[in-house]
Amino acid sequence: MAPEKVGELTPTEYIQHHLKNLTHSFGGGDFMTLHVDTFVTAVLTGLFMVFLFWLAVRKPTAGVPGKWQAFVEICLEFVHTQVKDTYHGKSKLVTPIAITIFFWILLMNLIKMIPADFIAKPLELLGIHYWKPVPTADVNATLGMSISVFFLMIFFALKAKGFGGMTKEFLFHPFGKWMVPFNLILNIVEWLSKPISLAMRLFGNMFGGEIVFLLIWVLGGASILGMFGGAAFGLGWMIFHLLVIPLQAFIFMMLSIVYLSLVEDDGH
Repeated sequence: MAPEKVGELTPTEYIQHHLKNLTHSFGGGDFMTLHVDTFVTAVLTGLFMVFLFWLAVRKPTAGVPGKWQAFVEICLEFVHTQVKDTYHGKSKLVTPIAITIFFWILLMNLIKMIPADFIAKPLELLGIHYWKPVPTADVNATLGMSISVFFLMIFFALKAKGFGGMTKEFLFHPFGKWMVPFNLILNIVEWLSKPISLAMRLFGNMFGGEIVFLLIWVLGGASILGMFGGAAFGLGWMIFHLLVIPLQAFIFMMLSIVYLSLVEDDGH
């Protein structure tokens, strides 16, 4: 049975409607359920990011670059400078990783600037009644990215120290060989807390911002006074989020670089 039209929903139901993911189950419970909207939007934004970079490099000019090429070069130089100042290892993969993380998350976060109904209404005409547009407001997406960083941490640690060196560090650091159980517990907690904190920080900020946008949108539809109040609050919250959106992408990128640098450091 198709859900009610959004216009017929109460404010609470309206917010819940826009926070519900379009899912597809493969059987086996929640673990085998795909959030289709998160997956599709994340992939499309990733491809769009690649396309934007391709536009800048397809006909590069060494002398006086075009405006878009110059803008992209400034952005890439900014990220490269952050990597150079933060990461002290030898891997050449870190800058491409940082570029991917920052710009991909930035584009996904920017979808928040589009009012929810601007996406939901056209999709309803196609028979799609649920579509949560911001991938980073879905904990599955942020955990997916942070787990990827976690596996990169393991890869970088193994590459720098080898399996024996990494195992020795896990067992004997920081309290020495006589405190192996405590060392093991502390190191497991430390390693697991990094991807969890990465994911929850980004998810919390984006999900909370999404709820506030929806609350303001509901306020604006209550009355004429509410419409003006909603417009004022909405504009203020949008301006604030113009700072939050790149900041959250930057924090995720910087912490990822720091974690990769730390796992290569023999001093842990």
